[in-house]
Amino acid sequence: MEIVHTPVLLNECLEYLSPVGEPFENDAFMVDSTLGEGGHSFNFLKKYPGLKILGLDADKNIQARAKERLAEFHDGGRMRFFNGWFNDFYSDFENQGEYTGGRRPDLILFDLGISVYHYERSGRGFSFRHDEPLDMRLNSEEGESAADIVNTMKEEELANLIYLYSDEKMSRRIAKAICQARVSSSIVSSKALAEIIYEAVPASYKHGNIHPATRTFQALRIAVNSELRRLPEAIHAAFNALSVGGKLGVITFHSLEDRIVKNYFRNLGKSCVCPPEQAICSCGGSPCALILTRKPVEPSEEEVRTNSPSRSAKLRVVRKIRDANEKHLLHVDAM
Repeated sequence: MEIVHTPVLLNECLEYLSPVGEPFENDAFMVDSTLGEGGHSFNFLKKYPGLKILGLDADKNIQARAKERLAEFHDGGRMRFFNGWFNDFYSDFENQGEYTGGRRPDLILFDLGISVYHYERSGRGFSFRHDEPLDMRLNSEEGESAADIVNTMKEEELANLIYLYSDEKMSRRIAKAICQARVSSSIVSSKALAEIIYEAVPASYKHGNIHPATRTFQALRIAVNSELRRLPEAIHAAFNALSVGGKLGVITFHSLEDRIVKNYFRNLGKSCVCPPEQAICSCGGSPCALILTRKPVEPSEEEVRTNSPSRSAKLRVVRKIRDANEKHLLHVDAM
C-alpha cells in the first residue's frame, strides 16, 4: 500500500503522549480521534507493544486505507475502528462500549489537519491542482458540499465566510466574482472555482507565495465540514471521557483552531473559572488539568523542510486531574 500522508509532529506526540510510567499500565488504551491513513496510530502501536487504540474517522474511504495499513494489529484487538464524527462519538461516549470495551481512554489525540490523501486522491475538490467535483465533504453522504455553498450563499455572507475562516483580504472581491459567474452557469468543479478567483484578484496578488485561491479553498473546507463548530464541545467531551491521570493532545493548523484549544486548556488549568462578580465558587475551585505544554510544540526546521504541510502545526497537551464542567467551555470559541 502506498502511503500518501506523513504524520506531523510524530516524535513529539510519541513523547508527550507516551503510555509509560504512572498511572499507565502495560495495557493502556488510546483513542486516535482523527485516524486518517493511520500514521500516528501505526507508530504508537509499533513503539508501545502493550497499547491498544481505537481509531475514529468520518471518511469511510480513508478509514479503509487505515485498516489495510494497520492490518497487522487487528489480531488481539490492539486496533479497532469507529466510522463517524469525533464530536458524535464523544458526546455519546457512555454508549460506545461496543468500541471501547467499557474502558475510558488513557490517551486521546486529535490531529485537526486534513490528510494529504484528501488533496491528492479523494477526488472531492479539496485541491485546485486537479479538476474535480467541488465537494470537500469528509463524509460525502451528508451535509452541504462546497458547490452548494458557492452557488447559493448570498454575496455578503460568502465574503464574510471567506474572510473569517481564512483572513483572505480579497474576500469581497472574490465573493462578488463568484456570484457574478454563477449567474450564467453553476460552479461545479475545483478548477472552475480556482480560475474565477484567479481572474478576480489584481495582478500584483497573482504572483505571491501562494495561489490566490488557496485561502478561499481553506475557508470552504472548514465551513463544509463544520470544523470549528465541532471542536469546542468535542474536546470538552473528550477530556471528560479521559481517565484521571490520562493525557489529551491536540494538533492544530489554523489560528482559530489553536485559539479554541489554547483557551480551553487554559481554563482547565485555572483554579477557578467562575465570573469575578460571583461571590461563591461553583466550578470546583481547583484545576481540572495540568498543562504539559506551556507553549505550543512546533515542528523542527528539519520536519518543515521534509514535510511542508507541518509548517503551521502546533501541539498542545494536558494531563487530567478531574472532570471539567460547562463553565470551562465559556469563552473558548474562536469567533
